[in-house]
Parts: sequence; structure tokens; C-alpha cells
Amino acid sequence: MNNHMMAAVLYGKEHLQVEPVAVPKIDTGDILVRVKVALTCGTDVKVFRRGYHARMIVPPAVFGHELAGDIVAVGEGVANFSVGQRVVAANSAPCEDCYFCKRGLQNLCEDLLFNNGAYAEYIRIPARIVERNTYLIPPDVGYHDAALVEPLACVVRGLEETAPQPGDTVAVIGLGPIGLMFVKLAKLYGCRVIAVGRRKTQLDRAAALGADELIVGADSSNPVASVRDLTRGRGADVAIEAVGKPQTWEWAVNMVRRGGTVNFFGGCPNDSTVDLDTSLLHYSEITCKASFHHTPAYIRKALDLICRGEITASFFVNREEPLANLLEVMRHLMSHNGHLKTAILP
Repeated sequence: MNNHMMAAVLYGKEHLQVEPVAVPKIDTGDILVRVKVALTCGTDVKVFRRGYHARMIVPPAVFGHELAGDIVAVGEGVANFSVGQRVVAANSAPCEDCYFCKRGLQNLCEDLLFNNGAYAEYIRIPARIVERNTYLIPPDVGYHDAALVEPLACVVRGLEETAPQPGDTVAVIGLGPIGLMFVKLAKLYGCRVIAVGRRKTQLDRAAALGADELIVGADSSNPVASVRDLTRGRGADVAIEAVGKPQTWEWAVNMVRRGGTVNFFGGCPNDSTVDLDTSLLHYSEITCKASFHHTPAYIRKALDLICRGEITASFFVNREEPLANLLEVMRHLMSHNGHLKTAILP
């Protein structure tokens, strides 16, 4: 291994260059991983469009965070991993000592350590993530599947926090990769799923993953009325918003039954506001929740689902591209919102 590698460096708004950079140096407790697969993510597309991420990325920086690969070097003091092992590493690790960590809310950790740099030949995994959120990939699990662990963990946590019961009707608004994960998981949990999407291709994918009813959700349609028609006027037991727009947040609230639960999973643009009917929320006892990120426990749950073959990359990844084509891939995903993930092969 030489001292330089190819990596995608984000310099600013829609300014991305794949160029030689120094291979990351590792310190005590760190590992160095050769990236075999890095998956694109809606968050990465937003970062590319904005040119930064307030909590995670200050340009110029190598970015990308969904990865699986091989250990090529270990730092002093690393006892649980060795060179040659196949691993998947989460993109964060909590401190386990702050107010929120002690209350089981590690995703809200006051010192949450983030790690980016998956769009590169090699990535350094910091000691805290090595210790608390890095896992061996079983021999029968492929790199593409393992790289799904991070987004899947967020979805598993979102669904479990929303707590649908077997037999419940779950409306999923938005059928990009995250929405489709919600569709598949809700079916695995024994729920009836109503999938709301804008495009026929998205609805077809949701149907292939088990969605029971399909609704076109567009400005010219009335998906709220459609959901109520399919639930005898009562509304869904649970509504999952996986788009990140004020309009669809409002749809979600109006889709659920009395006593129902809404999960605002999709993050809206900064400074967004939403109009909610306070009488509806109060007198119908609607629970509104939001889900952000994951915890180590949910990373393990997601990996278990993948190891059992219940979730595979074939559901959510439909292209492979070399690292050199990442700029083209990002531009494509930016103009084709809701498309499936692309596997970047450094």
C-alpha cells in the first residue's frame, strides 16, 4: 500500500473532485479499512447540494458514510480485530457517559462522534467507533448487504419507537430507499402496509416488497382521503413520513386514526414550519414522534436482519459505479429524487 489513495473530496456546493489524497494515518485504537463498497445516501446528496453538513462535514473533506470493507492495518491496543477481517463500521459512536447516553438515548449523545470518508479507497475508523460500533461480517454476507447496516438501523429504530402491532395498518409516505425499508420492515413485523409514492416505479417496488395497497401521492391527488377510504374512514394506525417536506408531514397527521401515531422520519429543510390542527391532535389523542439516527443496539439489530437474509441489498441497490464516476452519480441522484442506492466501488 502506497501513501496516497483516490478519494472524493467535497469542496463546496456541488463541487466534488475525485483526486489523490494521503491515506489516513491511524492512532492507538484505530483501524484502517480498505473500502470494498460505499453506498449512496439521501443525506450525502443533501450534503453535495449544500456543500457542507453542520454537524459532520466542513469542506474540504472526504465524505460518504455507508461502507463495508477489509481491515488492512490496526492501531496499538486493538484487541478484537485483526488485519484481513471483513468489517462493517457505523458512522458514529456515543460517549456512553453523558445525560442522554445514561438514559438510553445514545443517538442524542452530547458528544456523538461522527465519521465520514467512505467514498475513498481507505477509511480510518476511530478508536471509539472501533470499540463500540464496528462488527465482523459473517462469511455468507456480502459487502453490499453489510453496507446497508447504517441506514437500516435508523429505520429499525424508527419503526420500533413508533411501535406498530401485528395487524396494524401502517401508511408509509415516500418510497425512496428509506421508505422502502419501512415497507419491508413493517411487513416483517406483520403489518398491513399502504404505500404512498409519486412515481409508478416507486409504487411497483413497494408492491414487490409486500405493500398491500398503493396510493399515488402528488399535489393533484388526495392521499389522505385515499388512506381513509382504505381504512373504512378511520385512518391508519401508524403513519411514517419518509420524505422530509412540510406538506407530507401534514398528510401524515391527517392520515392516522384517533389514538394513532405519526413518525416524522424525514427531516425537512432548515427553517421549515408545519401547520397542525391542534384540535385534531388534542381530541384525537394523536402521538407525534420524530426519529433521528441510530444507536449501537440498533446497528446490531440491523446486522442481525441482514445476516438472516430478511433484508438484502437487492431490494435497495440497483447500480454499481466506480469511484471516478461519483460526481455524475450525485448529479443524477440530485435530479432523480427517490431513486435507489448506487454502490460505489473504490
